[in-house]
Amino acid sequence: MRTQEQTESELLDLAAAHFKADRKTLRPEDDIFEKLGIDSLQALELLTRLERHFGVELPDYELQGVSDFRTLAERIFVRL
Repeated sequence: MRTQEQTESELLDLAAAHFKADRKTLRPEDDIFEKLGIDSLQALELLTRLERHFGVELPDYELQGVSDFRTLAERIFVRL
């Protein structure tokens, strides 16, 4: 069974790979948009990739106000 920490780590790995960012520079508390330099459309692309990877569906209402990796990982983890 996957832990929340593993979920966080996988999320960071996927985000780094998707946006060709240095994984070593990404921290769970980082703002997704600022750290990756992405817009909302790119964030939706990442979200789609994460939903496929983790096999979950994240409703829009659960993502409102989510801006950091840790909170996103928490929302994914509770749906696993």
